[in-house]
Amino acid sequence: MSDIKTRLDEDIKTAMRGKDKPRLAALRLIAAAVKQVEVDERVTVDDGRMLDILDKMAKQRRDSIAQYEQAGRRDLAEQERFELRLIGDYLPKPLTEDEVAALIDAAIADAGAESMRDMGKVMGRLRPLLQGRADMSQAGAQVKARLG
Repeated sequence: MSDIKTRLDEDIKTAMRGKDKPRLAALRLIAAAVKQVEVDERVTVDDGRMLDILDKMAKQRRDSIAQYEQAGRRDLAEQERFELRLIGDYLPKPLTEDEVAALIDAAIADAGAESMRDMGKVMGRLRPLLQGRADMSQAGAQVKARLG
């Protein structure tokens, strides 16, 4: 079993023992998403796949926060922020903008990319380096700007 999944299971038990209902509910959401992937794909989730799931969940929360704030629903936006913070606890330390820019430059040079046609090669090299540590859509936009 993955280290992240083991840590998640332990945190759920701790939240149950501590009767921390909001935290327990949010942790169970994460566990349910993992279980759904395991059932749908008939696989046991490893740390790499766990990062994919958590990254997707974090992106969903960021999108929801923006929509709730636009609609004036501060209460729902705050709940999403709470869940996003919990999800972030399981993701690796985020990279700074400078670190992301350096990785993008290295990937472009490594791939020998010269135009937009090479974007797939560059993103293929970046994905394992940035997964869970940076917003892939923002990284994609930066690659596009440099190649375009």
